[in-house]
Amino acid sequence: MNKVSVFRKEHFNAAHRLHVNEWSDEQNQQFFGLCNNKNYHGHNYDLIVKVTGVPDAVTGYVIDMKMLSNLLHKEVIEKFDHKNLNLDTEEFKNLNPTAENIAIVIYNLLKAKLSGDLEIQIRLYETERNFVEYPA
Repeated sequence: MNKVSVFRKEHFNAAHRLHVNEWSDEQNQQFFGLCNNKNYHGHNYDLIVKVTGVPDAVTGYVIDMKMLSNLLHKEVIEKFDHKNLNLDTEEFKNLNPTAENIAIVIYNLLKAKLSGDLEIQIRLYETERNFVEYPA
């Protein structure tokens, strides 16, 4: 069984505020700094989804990339693009929208819609120099 990985890159823009409700404003400001701005701040996120599996014997595909593209648009882009993650999304109403948590949420949204024999990994760039991967 020859496993192959395929990758799809997408982009979305979103605002957020890093904040722990149980902490004082001073604690949040000290820990998160500018990322705790009360008026929020935004990022131009780059998302790379890695899908690994055995190519189909008939089609030769690990996954139909058009289907993956459509899934990403429905489950990620439509939900998060040009949104305030803290205010406009159910996923982050009670979850601090760190890059780490955003990657985990995206993983869970996609994994639930894909065949169980496919492995996925999320790489999310918050800036050119800062990115996270899940699972690690």
